[in-house]
Amino acid sequence: MMALRAHARGGPEQLVFERAPVPVPGPGEALVAVHAAAITFAELGWDLSWTTKDGKDRTPAIPSHEVSGTVAAPGPEVTGLSAGDEVYGLIEFDRDGAAAEYVTLPAAHLAARPRSVSHTEAATLPLAALTAWQALSDYAALEPGERVLVQGGAGGVGGVGAYAVQLAAILGGTVTATGSTRHRDLVGRLGATTFVASGASGAAVYGAAAPAEYDVVIDTVGGDVLDASYQVTRPGGRLVTLSAPPSAEKAAARGVHAMFFVVTPDAAELARLAALVDEGRLRPIVSQEFPLAEGRAAFESATRPRPPGKTVLLVR
Repeated sequence: MMALRAHARGGPEQLVFERAPVPVPGPGEALVAVHAAAITFAELGWDLSWTTKDGKDRTPAIPSHEVSGTVAAPGPEVTGLSAGDEVYGLIEFDRDGAAAEYVTLPAAHLAARPRSVSHTEAATLPLAALTAWQALSDYAALEPGERVLVQGGAGGVGGVGAYAVQLAAILGGTVTATGSTRHRDLVGRLGATTFVASGASGAAVYGAAAPAEYDVVIDTVGGDVLDASYQVTRPGGRLVTLSAPPSAEKAAARGVHAMFFVVTPDAAELARLAALVDEGRLRPIVSQEFPLAEGRAAFESATRPRPPGKTVLLVR
């Protein structure tokens, strides 16, 4: 098969489009023929992109951990999946990813892809939308009627912000989003009732006093934005950060429940997201598309202005 691989740890300069062995599914795994794979620009900086969980080097490594495709062959001990099934899923970060013509992953991590959209659009969901869902539902336990602030409502870490805005509204929250003024109309269409412009640092410009009024704050940006998030979360409210663990001291001083997590594969939640897409309630956001052969250029585009959403590699 053809694949995008890196033989040494580094940035996009290490990525080579080349022939590679087709992976063989082990017990409980499925071989998936990749149609589209979404990338997260930060993934080349993650330790697990290059090593096993116990720290052993696993190069040459294949990036891109969001896949939409077709089951080519179920492995041993797999039930409920057949060749030809159209699926999507999140690939664990210590495994080879989907920037290749084929990928293997646990069958239990795959769900039927949303059929009302293309493979390209479906590939934007497994990391970004699943992270947003887990942040809002599993960690913040958002209740209908609560006030939600999404920091970085058009993007943020891994493109999560645009999905956090949509899902917070779907779950019944009253949503405020921060971001660049050029994204005001977009986040409004996604479900935010209020928009707050961010300044040069990325932190929102609230005026002289920032009221601690939000029941739930989702920080998709980090840095100065995370620092500003404590003061706008009400005492007893929940702050979920996605870029780095929060400060226990700052959270305690404000009486805020602050949490950090890393998304994990969950087929049942992916099935729920697919249903929301097919119901017309959740909108996939594609920023740009590159053929797999131009995967290196796709990663290099991180330094250039681009529309909100996920960058997707087109494989089939």
